[in-house]
Amino acid sequence: MDLERLETVMRRLALEAGDAIMDIYNSDDFDVRSKSDDSPVTAADEAADALISAGLRAAFPDVLLVTEEQAASHGESAREFLIVDPLDGTKEFVHRRGDFTVNIAYVVDGVPIRGVVYAPAKQRMFFTRADGASVEEIGPFDKDRPGDLRPIHVGTPDNAALMVVASKSHRDKATDDYIAKYAVKDMTSAGSSLKFCLVATGEADLYPRLGRTMEWDTAAGHAVLNGAGGKVIRFDDHTPLTYGKPGYENPFFIAYAPGVELKPA
Repeated sequence: MDLERLETVMRRLALEAGDAIMDIYNSDDFDVRSKSDDSPVTAADEAADALISAGLRAAFPDVLLVTEEQAASHGESAREFLIVDPLDGTKEFVHRRGDFTVNIAYVVDGVPIRGVVYAPAKQRMFFTRADGASVEEIGPFDKDRPGDLRPIHVGTPDNAALMVVASKSHRDKATDDYIAKYAVKDMTSAGSSLKFCLVATGEADLYPRLGRTMEWDTAAGHAVLNGAGGKVIRFDDHTPLTYGKPGYENPFFIAYAPGVELKPA
């Protein structure tokens, strides 16, 4: 894989998909349908998926592409693959809350080594450079040339006063009970893969997820967090969260900044 080209292509496609999503988001109305698993899907999901898929297949025709919106891709597997969630946080999109993201990642041997997370409504973009380090792009989001880039790194946690981020749409008692094991200074909520990025920038120290997710939900944010010095582990045994699992389904997990004194499940 040409990682310089990968960085350029993923970033450009995320921005183009963001434009397509925002055209629909800013329209007077849009249809919301239910998929077979009862999760919502909109024309924005489908438009972004078509755009990203076409771009990745043209640029990297020999690399397996797995994408949320194409069920036929969910039964395939390979040592290396690209994995896409064209619109993560569809519920946030439908309710016009802004916390939705475009996610593209590249996985090798079970590890998401490169990724881009773009939140078009919030004008925040995070991605891993070709060298593996993560940055936040400040703007102006030109498709052919990156704007100002800010290196990002996890913070140094204070275990007597942790900052915790949790889901807006998927909070439950099990999550709250686990968070209660820590000394928490403050909590914030965020939708979609932005939670990984808040840990990556040091805006949060800990993100536990005790709920169903798929690998396309997490791979890009995981890559960004890896490139910022963070970690993502399984909730049950604290081993690294890996990718390419059967059905691309994740177990519960914890994303965190090293230095957090992790509590048992």
